[in-house]
Amino acid sequence: MAEQQRQRSLSTAGESLYHVLGVDKVATSEDIKRSYRKLALKFHPDKNPDNPEAAEKFKEINNAHAILNDPTKRNIYDKYGSLGLYVAEQFGEENVNTYFVLSSWWAKALFVFCGLATGCYCGRCKPRPREGQEQDFYVSPEDLEAQLQSDEREAAGEPIVLQPSATETTQLTSDGHYSYHTDTGFN
Repeated sequence: MAEQQRQRSLSTAGESLYHVLGVDKVATSEDIKRSYRKLALKFHPDKNPDNPEAAEKFKEINNAHAILNDPTKRNIYDKYGSLGLYVAEQFGEENVNTYFVLSSWWAKALFVFCGLATGCYCGRCKPRPREGQEQDFYVSPEDLEAQLQSDEREAAGEPIVLQPSATETTQLTSDGHYSYHTDTGFN
């Protein structure tokens, strides 16, 4: 019989880790530590070698303790639940509040309103080209390659190859400006 693993959805309530450890939401760090030690001893894989469910429960207990023992993670979990922890993992703990503010319905409505009010969504904000200038248009890579090859054929001369001479120097003068000298004697 195939083992069915239950899928967990991300909650915003912030209750289940407290239930895993069997403590209330207002529990102190000492209460959490005491409950963790008791449950960790009970479900430790070394004490239950033939019970895979005990090993899974032990992992859940360790995860709950790691989150509830860290004040920052516990605060995020209390405010936003496991979804908040996921966001903290993806974007950093300092960006969790920003994420939830920007994903709220009123922030989205504000963005849509500002976009419609300024016309940015319909292309009116794009600057128009000056008279006499060509408008931007798409050039396919094949056409560009053909144009480059025809330009090379038309330029019947040799490529320009010029290297600087070894006598050129650049120095910082006493007044803080750069001075450039060549062997021709010009400054």
